[in-house]
Amino acid sequence: MEIDTNTPPEFMDEDPVTTTSLEENDLYSIAVLIGELKHEDIQFRLNSISKLPIITDALGPERTRDELVPFLQELIDDDDEVLLVLGQELGRLSNAVGGPQYAHVLLPLLENLAAVEDASVREKAVNSLCEVASILSEQQLLEHYLPLLNRLVLGEWFTCRTSATGLFATIYPKFSNKDIKDQLLSMFKHLVEDDSPMVRRAAAKALGNFATQVSLEDVFTKVLPLFQTLSEDDQDSVRLLAVENFTPFAAFFTKDQKTEQLLPIFKRLAEDKAWRVRYMIASIYVEISQAFGESLVQEYFTSAFISLLKDNEGEVRTAAASQLPGYAKLVDKSVILERLLPCVHDLAVDENQYARAALAKDISGLAPIVGQEATTEYLLPTFLQQLTDEFPDVRLNVISNLDVINKAIGVERLSQALLPAIVELSEDKQWRIRLAIIEYIPLLAKQFGPAFFEAKLLDLCMSWLRDLVFSIREAATINLQKLTGVFGAEWAKTVIIPRVLKMTIDENYLHRMTTLFALTAMAETLSVQVIRDDVLPTVISLSDDPIPNIRFNVAKSLEALIPLLKNNAQAAGLYESTVKPALEKLSEDVDGDVKFFACRALEGAQ
Repeated sequence: MEIDTNTPPEFMDEDPVTTTSLEENDLYSIAVLIGELKHEDIQFRLNSISKLPIITDALGPERTRDELVPFLQELIDDDDEVLLVLGQELGRLSNAVGGPQYAHVLLPLLENLAAVEDASVREKAVNSLCEVASILSEQQLLEHYLPLLNRLVLGEWFTCRTSATGLFATIYPKFSNKDIKDQLLSMFKHLVEDDSPMVRRAAAKALGNFATQVSLEDVFTKVLPLFQTLSEDDQDSVRLLAVENFTPFAAFFTKDQKTEQLLPIFKRLAEDKAWRVRYMIASIYVEISQAFGESLVQEYFTSAFISLLKDNEGEVRTAAASQLPGYAKLVDKSVILERLLPCVHDLAVDENQYARAALAKDISGLAPIVGQEATTEYLLPTFLQQLTDEFPDVRLNVISNLDVINKAIGVERLSQALLPAIVELSEDKQWRIRLAIIEYIPLLAKQFGPAFFEAKLLDLCMSWLRDLVFSIREAATINLQKLTGVFGAEWAKTVIIPRVLKMTIDENYLHRMTTLFALTAMAETLSVQVIRDDVLPTVISLSDDPIPNIRFNVAKSLEALIPLLKNNAQAAGLYESTVKPALEKLSEDVDGDVKFFACRALEGAQ
């Protein structure tokens, strides 16, 4: 690697007194790293910036402050990718420049980064500015940080002003002077009233965090009016960000104050003309409700929630549907049955498929809340309807939550009501639906018992072994392993293994290979006698299969069986008498893959 010719001469100094006691080769490496800071290739510059701690250790605090930091200033016009890493690393260099006493020397560089066009770079710069501010003394903040903040607030470009909004929460509590705090509040107010919507959006996003640092008196007199201003902004993108401030603001208010001050703002935003604002309200409705408190929720919030569930925009209904279980926990059961469940029935046939899917994902959460009787009467018909929905995600979401439904209504009612739908879905043309059903089968089996399972679901489980999709066949083999764990090895020997063994003579080689996968997967839950009498002879018989893929999977299967045999005294001799000869034969196979896996199995056994 060559040293960049633009590297300043001062960084090439090899005097052991001024560059610490590094060896000559170390000095050369440092010079290379510094040279890479100006290299034409971005990757070289990124590599060098990520190693800034090494450079600063070599230079020492004084030279880092006097030479490296000014040198880094030249990189401000660099690629955004480089600036992103630089902005992140600078916040960690406080100790490298001499600790808190000198950390303010990093501020000019970070101030420049906070003004660049790329938003991700500005975000990293703001985070680093906050890190530096957290270790500065009040006097340093007054001399160096406050002027910086003022320049950003009054900056010509909106980028400066948006960055400024993220700094107030960090430095406000570090000042003890009331006049300075008032000045900061005035500066933030200036940003809230900025002409640029981008700046007002940033202010709306930062206001909640800033409010948690302000005195209670100032929250009521100075910060709340800013919240009201943002909630009435003419840009919906600003109003929707103001929604996020309900939770931090509510913590400061009593019930009466919430009713008088915050509730009117909430009602206005919940009925906002812009659907994106209503969507934001709907997506965090439970969080906002909890912030207001249960007593206010019972009195004021249900009507607004129902309006959102019936909103004209599908996105709003979708967001509100996801909040149903959480909101149901905050209201009386009578409210759920009389006011919310009619909305649930409407959403189940909503024209927007994503609203139906959101309902299907979360509706099961209502079952434990309303109880068994109400679930059977009101929710079960909706579940059945969703299981036949034309949109796959609706069916998938219902299936993935069947365990919650089962706990609410019991296995007997579940089997009577849902089993026909489950059987139908197990043959669904969407393979993800079939996969979801397979993953749920072991839980159903445990609840139904072996007799019911064999009569109703066993044929389905075996048919999946012949599915056209590999992921389904793979899941089917794992399903058999889990079923063996549920019902026991003797049950598997009697019921499952005879059916699996029949597939060894199937004309389709994929089905024969699935047999190997199934037997190997089940082996861990089978007794040694079953492995010796049924599994091992079947696996070895397939070592003569004409398909190489079958033969190398035989080697892999035997490799998995060896530890099970060797760890049991009754079967330890089977390796030498049966497994080893089969593997030795496969190790001489004409196919390279077969030889590889057979040799690997033999080596592993030894």
